[in-house]
Amino acid sequence: MEKEEKVIYSRQVVEFAASANEYCKYLEGTKDINGIEILKVMQRLLSFIYLRASLLPLLDPLLEEPNEKTVTEFDWTRMHDNLLTKIGNNDPFPVIVSVGDPSDGLYTGSISEYLTDIYQDLKDFVVSYKSGQEDVMNDAVWEVLMNFEEFWGKKLLNVLSAIHTVLYSEADGNVENDQKDDDETV
Repeated sequence: MEKEEKVIYSRQVVEFAASANEYCKYLEGTKDINGIEILKVMQRLLSFIYLRASLLPLLDPLLEEPNEKTVTEFDWTRMHDNLLTKIGNNDPFPVIVSVGDPSDGLYTGSISEYLTDIYQDLKDFVVSYKSGQEDVMNDAVWEVLMNFEEFWGKKLLNVLSAIHTVLYSEADGNVENDQKDDDETV
């Protein structure tokens, strides 16, 4: 058990925590940043976070109850709406779900929704990890890894592909152009 407690301070965990914190801090400070700049930063941060999450150690939970969730519905909606406003017409993207998945097929995803969902899991992790209580920190690592494997890791890959398409599309309809068009109609 002592070995598991020390794992929460390992390089892999600390570097993941730092990158998760950076992601959250960046998104929380995007009020005055345009959509294309947000997507450029997200492209880099998401790639790094995926790598760091894939290196997290597998731990067993220590607590009977799950860690407290800190991102409220209000927080989620405010973050989502801010991103949606910034990303504009480039927000929706096609998502192909793999065969065998209960929701297999093609559906429309949302860059702002996916970024906000990832934010929610990472912010909950960061707050729990910063608590300094080793059992809470342990369970935060366990939970964020489980959620990465089941939920937000897949969302991260899908949204990264969508961001790539927006940033490197040869079409003229990028985020900056959409924002200029919106400004002209106001």
